[in-house]
Parts: sequence; structure tokens; C-alpha cells
Amino acid sequence: MQALQVTSLSPDLSGCELIVAPMPVRKTGEVLVRVRAASLNFPDLLMTRGDYQFKPQPPFIAGMELAGEVVEADEDSGFAIGERVMGGAKTGSMAGFASVPARNLKRAPDALSFSQAAALGAAYTTAYTALIEQGGMEAGQWVLVHGASGGVALAAVDLAKALGARVIAASGSPGKLERIAGLYAPDAVIHSQGRFREQVADITGGTLCDLVCDPVGGDIFDESSRCVTFGGKLLVVGFAGGRIAEIATNIPLIKGFSVVGIRAGEYARRFPDRGKRIADEVSRLADEGLIVPAIDRILPLSQWREGFEAMAGRELVGKLVFKPES
Repeated sequence: MQALQVTSLSPDLSGCELIVAPMPVRKTGEVLVRVRAASLNFPDLLMTRGDYQFKPQPPFIAGMELAGEVVEADEDSGFAIGERVMGGAKTGSMAGFASVPARNLKRAPDALSFSQAAALGAAYTTAYTALIEQGGMEAGQWVLVHGASGGVALAAVDLAKALGARVIAASGSPGKLERIAGLYAPDAVIHSQGRFREQVADITGGTLCDLVCDPVGGDIFDESSRCVTFGGKLLVVGFAGGRIAEIATNIPLIKGFSVVGIRAGEYARRFPDRGKRIADEVSRLADEGLIVPAIDRILPLSQWREGFEAMAGRELVGKLVFKPES
């Protein structure tokens, strides 16, 4: 089968190569899936460099997330041959076939294509964990989402709008803001460079934001601490901007807000019942057509370098999906 293998860690993708790999051997408790689509996530890029908190030893097949059809499964797995499924593991999805623990798979919503299903799970469960599970978001609240062209952040814009929040989408690229506005019609968009607190104050009528979702860090985090209303929450989703920010504790004390770290995967592992409920709710919203992942582009897996470089160059608005070739 075709597979994208990380043979060695490198800062420039030189350690990655497309190979012909043997079919995975399914173990008890796993489901063999024919991969129809594999989505690219930022951690996939970081793992090629050894910069992610999970550090698999090369060689390994890249890819955290897939959608496809069941080829083989245990009789008591709950999955039928030919059933459309989505899910994945920390590695192994960017290949023609993958053997995935049954607990990591769900039925793919009928309303979604394979590409959309592959793009749903990680982004939307992270967004749901951040906004609703740990952020306590309610309809009518103001939510500021930074880096809103990225997979998780764009999912947060879609999810927050679907659940009745008032959303400000922020990006460092004016061109991306136009595309974001066309996709999900947030209540406002802002160019998040320099001092943007006054823009937020003007948009919200001076109340500022109940929730700020920040996957960027650095200067964005610093200014966001000025954009949270009293009793609000500043949700730390990542540090895509490169600099891990620091905050003086008197700021959240005086302003009465919380800084909340979001690790959706770890949250689901520590609280499996809550994790299942979150995943089920995301699937329900997708089944009902209330949320739809935005796909920036779909590429054959043979064009993996173009896809990874597009992510590294911050070209994407939404998710990029690879399709393994037969």
C-alpha cells in the first residue's frame, strides 16, 4: 500500500518519503480500515520535526486522523464490514490502509463526505472541549477566536456560531478574514496585529469577551489578556505563533478571569466518559447539518510535500485532506 513514512526527524521534511509499505496486520481489538481520506493536523507537521509532545521514534507512518471503510473487525467490535468510519490514532493514518483500535473509531456522519469526516474529529472535539466543556460557553456570549483560519480555530468559529454565541474571528491575514467571513459568517472579524483591544471593545459595546480561544500564543496572548471580561476565560489551545507567553498573576486576579489550558486528547483519556460524550455530541451536530468542516484543498497523498509546506507556510483556511491512491 502507499504510505507517507517519517524515516528520520528533520526541520525541512527531508526525513519524509512516500513508500510502498506492507499492509498492516490487524490485532485483536483493532479495526482494519481502507483509508479514503486522511486530514493533516498541525501536530502531524510537528512530529516530522520531533517538536510535538508525543515523540514517536522513526520510522513511522504519519497521520493522526482518517475516514474510510471497515475491511476487517472483531465480531463484537460494533462495526460492520463496509461501514463508513472516522477516527485514528497518533500515527498511521496517511496510508492506503490503517489498523486502528476500535475505541478510536466512530461511525462517520451520513451528512459528511469522507474528506469532511476525516477533518471533523480532532478539530471539533478540541473546539468543543475548549468552548463548551471547559469554557462553559452559553448562547449570546461573546467569543473571540484567534488564528481563525486554522483547523481547530475555524472549527471553534463554526461551533460557537452553531450554538448561538456571538463570534469575533481574528487572523493576521486580511485575505483570510474574507474567506472566514464567507464560510461561517462570524459577527465580526478583526485583523489581530498590534493592539486590538479597542476593536474588541467597540464590537462588544465595551463588555469585552466572555471567552477568548487562543491557539497562537505570544503577542496575541498578551493582548488577549486585555480582551477578557470580568469572570471570563482565556483558553490556551496552543502556541502556533512560536513564543510561549507568560502572564503576571495580578492581571487575572484584578480582572477576575481564568486562564484555562486545553488538551482535548488528554482530557478524553483522563475522563473517558466525558470524552465519549463530547465526540457523540460533535457527531450529532454534524449529522444534523449544524456544523460542517471547511476543506481548504484535497490532494493525492503523492503530493504530501505540497500539503505539509502549505501548512508550514500558513496558507490554509480550514483543513487539508490527503487521498491515498490505489
